[in-house]
Amino acid sequence: MIQEAATMLRTGKLVAFPTETVYGLGANAADETAVQSIFTAKGRPADNPLIVHFADEAAAIGWILEMPENGHRLASAFWPGPLTLIVEHLGTLAPAVTAGLPTVGVRVPAHPIAQALLSQARVPVAAPSANRSGKPSPTQAEHVWKDLNGRIHGLIDGGHSGVGVESTVVDVTGPVPLLLRPGGVTLEQMRQVVGSVAVDPGLQGVAIPRSPGVKYRHYAPQGEMWVVIGNGEALVKKMQSMADDGRARGYTVGILTTEEHRNRYRADYVLTCGSRSNPASVARYLFDTLRRFDELGVEWIIAEGFEEEGLFDSVMNRLSKAAEGQVIDLGEGDI
Repeated sequence: MIQEAATMLRTGKLVAFPTETVYGLGANAADETAVQSIFTAKGRPADNPLIVHFADEAAAIGWILEMPENGHRLASAFWPGPLTLIVEHLGTLAPAVTAGLPTVGVRVPAHPIAQALLSQARVPVAAPSANRSGKPSPTQAEHVWKDLNGRIHGLIDGGHSGVGVESTVVDVTGPVPLLLRPGGVTLEQMRQVVGSVAVDPGLQGVAIPRSPGVKYRHYAPQGEMWVVIGNGEALVKKMQSMADDGRARGYTVGILTTEEHRNRYRADYVLTCGSRSNPASVARYLFDTLRRFDELGVEWIIAEGFEEEGLFDSVMNRLSKAAEGQVIDLGEGDI
């Protein structure tokens, strides 16, 4: 199976495969026609650059200008793993990969299937998430099948993704690493390795997309969605009030909550995506839960938010984009 998929990649075909973050839609990053087919299959905007995957750091060296010292330190600490480094490229990748930018995102995934596939393909593999553009990212093969059946040439089923949110993206071309997208490696973890890491102001609004996931609506279910940040009783009351308002308007209403509050709400559907005491569980099942709302035909979604620290920073980044910025912060509220 791996060898067949590797041959497909070398010959310009599209192959979806599991990584430790989400499923990726891979194409030979040196083949412009193959790369363009990614954009067609996903319905992805042409100015949204792609991340290129390699089996190891040595494989990436032949396609980039250099690996800066901070990049090398981060790679040594977190590769293979959910970290993408923005570096200058040599101009030998397909132009569509970089969207005309002098830089490219490179990463070495940790999933054993991804590792085997990249090793056998022996080409750089451009691979955004394997979903229709704008929809929640796929963490299971069945998600890919529902979105892209008939649009791709191959799909490797590797079970459920472990991390559940995409890789962290960091620009290491400057003197201080710059966080462009939070993900599976936290800001705190990176600072332990390289000291200072700045945060791109573009994370707070619309920006020129130097990284995937910073400009367009992403990760979104079909229904209208709101996110509420708060604690204790204040959070529950506000969530329930908004859910009641949606039902009064005639919508099918869903609430996205955590194990701690699962029995506190009344709505057409109340779904949980993990525990507040275990951020990794929330990250892992977030996209599954958003897709479940679509399967249930939910039209009005109220989701619990989180304080933006650690892995919850990545979760809130995805929730905010899924809700198109419709986020209500109640402040401290009740503990």
